[in-house]
Amino acid sequence: MSNKRKIIECVPNFSEGRDMGVIRQITNVIERCEGVKLLDVDPGEATNRTVVTFVGEPEDVVEAAFQAVRKAGEVIDMRRHHGAHPRMGATDVLPLVPVSGITLEECAALSRKLAERIAVELSIPCYCYEAAAFTPERKNLAVCREGEYEALPEKLATASKAPDFGARPYDEGIARTGCTAVGARDFLIAVNFNLNTTSTRRANAIAFDVREKGRPKREGNCVTGKPITDKAGNVVMLPGTLKATKAIGWYIEEYGIAQVSMNITDINVTPLHIAFDEVCRCAYNRGLRVTGTEIVGLVPERTLLEAGRHFLRKQNRSTGIPKEDIVKIAVKSMGLDDLKPFIAKEKVVEYLIDESKGGKLTALTVKGFADETARESPAPGGGSVSAYMGALGAALGSMVANLSSHKPGWDDRCCEFSEYAEEGMELEQELLQLVDEDTAAFNRIMEAFGMPKGTEEEKVVRSKAIQEATLFAAEVPLKTMRCSMRVFALCQAMVEKGNPNSVSDAGVGALAARAAVIGAGLNVKINAAALKDKAKALELKTEAEKIINAAEKEERKILGMVDEMLA
Repeated sequence: MSNKRKIIECVPNFSEGRDMGVIRQITNVIERCEGVKLLDVDPGEATNRTVVTFVGEPEDVVEAAFQAVRKAGEVIDMRRHHGAHPRMGATDVLPLVPVSGITLEECAALSRKLAERIAVELSIPCYCYEAAAFTPERKNLAVCREGEYEALPEKLATASKAPDFGARPYDEGIARTGCTAVGARDFLIAVNFNLNTTSTRRANAIAFDVREKGRPKREGNCVTGKPITDKAGNVVMLPGTLKATKAIGWYIEEYGIAQVSMNITDINVTPLHIAFDEVCRCAYNRGLRVTGTEIVGLVPERTLLEAGRHFLRKQNRSTGIPKEDIVKIAVKSMGLDDLKPFIAKEKVVEYLIDESKGGKLTALTVKGFADETARESPAPGGGSVSAYMGALGAALGSMVANLSSHKPGWDDRCCEFSEYAEEGMELEQELLQLVDEDTAAFNRIMEAFGMPKGTEEEKVVRSKAIQEATLFAAEVPLKTMRCSMRVFALCQAMVEKGNPNSVSDAGVGALAARAAVIGAGLNVKINAAALKDKAKALELKTEAEKIINAAEKEERKILGMVDEMLA
């Protein structure tokens, strides 16, 4: 969806893994940044390194990353650092990872700007690596970090090895902070596939079948044959079937089973469900079976939604159902709850963020929403209720599509109705977001009216804020109107093509859409009337009136079709 919330993950590695007081100073800075959620802090004593994970919307994450780099530069002295892991700075690496609503390329652009800001404002030189690299060689982190911290004096004196931002001769500042590698990479999923065997050798055989690197090519093509080498003396490898994967087999004493342990380094190349199906196929060929799947760490929501839809299509079922149901199909199909309960709100990045925010109207029960509307507070009001009516109209359209896709004798039309149902679910989701957005718009007006007005300057600032908030409060219900108009096409298609036994439901969907349009239109008009910019107010009211007229026309047409069929 075009209005999908943008979420990114940041996984900085700090060169301190032994002094929890120092680590807490850095993580406290992150937690104090508005709009981000700290997910994990993983210190390592031998490596003397801590991996931190936090998520949020791009602007908030970038700011938190910058503040964390600042604090690390203050509390970590690289002149005294020793550890088993390669490193070159107090903040050693700083990758941004797309989670939802944003591309890797956009994250790379953010990374470059962040690297430049760190170099300019904090005087910490930065290399850009992976997707943010300016040259092909520097995509490889090892190239940027070559020689580690100890090699910085020589690298900073060599033009070809100098940082991308903040290059200068080695000095006391760099001696203390070192350099930082800032980059962007795809989301990495760590996953274990459970097998009905205790044999590590057999698990390894499956891992070699699927992993991108594959296995050594041997003389006579047998497992005991001598590995074949090329002219340079390198072992010739037979590639596995899955790109962007690394895998090994091992035995887990805690569970009493062997697993294929896999890292999927690019979920756009090899999604989780494709990896699952392929491991299942290779296990079957070796007389084994995958009994379940264990996700280590977190996953983006889209990983489970893609998987759920994949398995629904294999069943010839509609994919236009609520997200929660799709996730449940993914969990059951891949056996994510084989070893222990799979709790989505603890494993899905987006759900962790939503859980921390709370307070959404759409999280209320039907009764709770009605009761909240009935209270003496002015919000939620007509705008939010209008958006909710539009969502109900879209939901009814999806319902008819799903009933039609599952109708006996209509199996060959499942894909057709599934597409309609998916369209309806997208509309429902967009309108549900507008339920909360409308109330937020009203609250923004109230906040503007509460601003100080003791001086002339304060009055000007307050007046400007009120006008901006009022314009926003008029534009939100206009978005509700536009979105609700798209519900009519869905409902009409279901009247014409859907299960005849549900034609009345499609008619009620059209009624709900009309109510949403007219109700939202009233909110456009009342807010537009408070605008000082009369030209803009007229523009908003004119568009609202046009949409209302179109909605009434669509409703009459669809109800006429419904009456004709019922007669």
